[in-house]
Amino acid sequence: MSAIYANNYVIVAIFLLLGILLPVATVHFVGPLLRPKRPNEEKLKTYESGNDPIGNSWVRFNVKYYIFALMFVIFDVETLFLYPWAVAYNQLGLFALVEMVIFITLLVIGLIYAWRKKVLEWS
Repeated sequence: MSAIYANNYVIVAIFLLLGILLPVATVHFVGPLLRPKRPNEEKLKTYESGNDPIGNSWVRFNVKYYIFALMFVIFDVETLFLYPWAVAYNQLGLFALVEMVIFITLLVIGLIYAWRKKVLEWS
């Protein structure tokens, strides 16, 4: 029986190796052979919606914007976890209800922490 499981792990390892090596090999070895390489000044210029770039392109953003975006992603992923649970709620029983209450409680604690640290203020 363990030989069957070992065989499954070998198959997964082969797919994982192919999934990593094939894109890397394509980008680094096959890509330069297929795409044309004729750089000139116009092609190397930064593109800004058809306008000529003015000033330095290294603009500093406030870190609060990234934290706000990260909070959005966290709560967006939360809905992805809630949806399958809600669909299969009748079959899961009380244990799944307790687990989901714990999950939502941890997220609410994180939201309260972010609110107190004033992460959600836009100004």
